[in-house]
Amino acid sequence: GGDHTITYPILQALAAKHGPVGLVHVDAHTDTGDTALGQRIYHGSPFRRCVEEGLLDCGRVVQIGIRGSSYEPDPHKYGREQGFRVVPAEECWMKSLEPLMREVRAQMGERPIYISFDIDGLDPAYAPGTGTPEIAGLTPAQALEIIRGCKGLNIVGCDLVEVAPMYDVSGNTALLGANLLFEMLCVLPGVKTL
Repeated sequence: GGDHTITYPILQALAAKHGPVGLVHVDAHTDTGDTALGQRIYHGSPFRRCVEEGLLDCGRVVQIGIRGSSYEPDPHKYGREQGFRVVPAEECWMKSLEPLMREVRAQMGERPIYISFDIDGLDPAYAPGTGTPEIAGLTPAQALEIIRGCKGLNIVGCDLVEVAPMYDVSGNTALLGANLLFEMLCVLPGVKTL
């Protein structure tokens, strides 16, 4: 999909139907900024806007893979204050994320959740085709562990954002993005897999 701003109106529609939803958010950035260049709605602010409108069940929000530079001395402070679980990338380095996803499944329970996956959550060695790459990110195998770890949850929607093919002449980022979307479709409720 496009930039992460698209998640905001999607969550408005889902919350209108289901009430506040849980969120599994994979990203290099928290996307809880307030303004940029005087604008309140931009790709770095969707989840702050969602909190302000009561679209998220904040005790059921998990952000995985967060890292990189920031304009704030504590870039995770806002999310933690809202009740988000923030899992920095360094807590994911060189390990399976299956144990984390067991905890996430328990946290999410049976109520509706949304998966929002920013391709820059992955290391740019695997997905360079994005506008805001950050080094030392997740691997494709970890991305699969996260998505497959959501199987059995009450998923009411999902997205994959920030793929910018013009920044990757190899086409690997688009290939990876397409495969991650396929995996998301496979974990939707009612989908039969072998």
